[in-house]
Amino acid sequence: MRSSTLFARLATALLSGSTIVSAIALDLTSEESIKSVASTMAYDMMTFYKGNLSGGIPGVLPGPPPNPPTGYYWWESGAMWGSLIDYWYYTNDSTYNDEISAGIQWQTGADNDMMPANWSQSMGNDDQGFWGMTAMSAAETNFQNPPSNKPGWLALAQAVFNTQATRPDSNCGGGLRWQVYPYLTGYDYKNSIANGCFFNLGARLAKYTGNSTYSDMATEIWDWTTGVGLIDENYNIYDGAHIETNCTDINKIQFSYNMGVWTLGAANMYNITNGDPVWKSRVDALLNSTFNTFFPNNIAYEIACEAKLSCTTDMYSFKAYLTRWLAATTKMAPYTYDIIMPKLKASAAAAAAQCTGGSNGRMCGLSWSSGAYDGTTGVGQQMAAMSVVFTNLLAIDQSLGVPVTNSTGGTSIGNNNAGAQSVANPEAIKPATTGDRAGAGIVTTVILLGATGMFGWMSV
Repeated sequence: MRSSTLFARLATALLSGSTIVSAIALDLTSEESIKSVASTMAYDMMTFYKGNLSGGIPGVLPGPPPNPPTGYYWWESGAMWGSLIDYWYYTNDSTYNDEISAGIQWQTGADNDMMPANWSQSMGNDDQGFWGMTAMSAAETNFQNPPSNKPGWLALAQAVFNTQATRPDSNCGGGLRWQVYPYLTGYDYKNSIANGCFFNLGARLAKYTGNSTYSDMATEIWDWTTGVGLIDENYNIYDGAHIETNCTDINKIQFSYNMGVWTLGAANMYNITNGDPVWKSRVDALLNSTFNTFFPNNIAYEIACEAKLSCTTDMYSFKAYLTRWLAATTKMAPYTYDIIMPKLKASAAAAAAQCTGGSNGRMCGLSWSSGAYDGTTGVGQQMAAMSVVFTNLLAIDQSLGVPVTNSTGGTSIGNNNAGAQSVANPEAIKPATTGDRAGAGIVTTVILLGATGMFGWMSV
């Protein structure tokens, strides 16, 4: 990050700090106010990132737990870059663009498929999927293209999709497993977020490229997920189930990011099928379920953990994806704008009002609807508040946020064969060596002992 930019950001942040006890002042009728508040939140979020400092690992946040206890798993780093791409796209603030580009490219892996070997001890299909969706966002927004000797954003998204397209198996009749490799805890679990990322990415690739192969596979995953009951008849989306029971032991905990990832995917399917009534009914039902479950009093709420602040580090970030993907849904299914924007507006006002924490007096917590700072701080809390705030720029200018495609000005370089060099059969992969684990500073995925009874398997 350029030093002059840092000083400018610091000056802005210090000025914002003058409202230390009275929260961040947000005027949702003012473009300048929305951008200023989002800028301050982005700055505070990036104070957690050390990858651009001497000795840091580009692209990744410190962690994962317990080294240090407040650390982050690899997937959330990719999710953060996706949020910052949208931040740039909505606000036109390019402050972090060089960090975003360098961070993603550093984590592409030897085969340019978003599967770096150093993270093989915790690689989930959802983890890889989040980095793939971030690359897709870069393509859809015409984010600055990488150097010609690096893979394009579209090619990275295609590589993720292509590698995952080989992984559904006959257990439970199809679907992706949670984890990629058989030596990982959770390889026997099939869950909604892993399949939702694949569905979302397939629908968006179909929209961007016009290639129906992607949408055909997205439809197959939709049919499997609804058929097995992870999405029920009322469009509640549940976490997952084990293959030992033929996926009948469904863990019915619900998370907001599942609603977001499936809703945006369905909205893209609605768009590319020219408003097919079947996909419209699915979008409508998903939105109805989302609002009924996750927006009490119109304010986004993480029902699984927010009441008692029993969230894992991951869960603090889920509302960031929910709100961003709802905003994106209004672009793919414009008729949803009038029912989505009031939720984003109420949530943004509530989010900003409780950002009174931390040593600077403006850090954000999770509990937006409580009306008071809840004492938690972290990347997830900042990302969520920032995201819901900048999405309200759509209410100022409804022309914002329309994704480009290959036929409407998209410039990202693709590769239909991306991912072909990856090992097709995950069972052929051996665990990373001790050196790999030490070098990456990570530990094997573990069961969250204190939360197992409540949450079961978590997509961490």
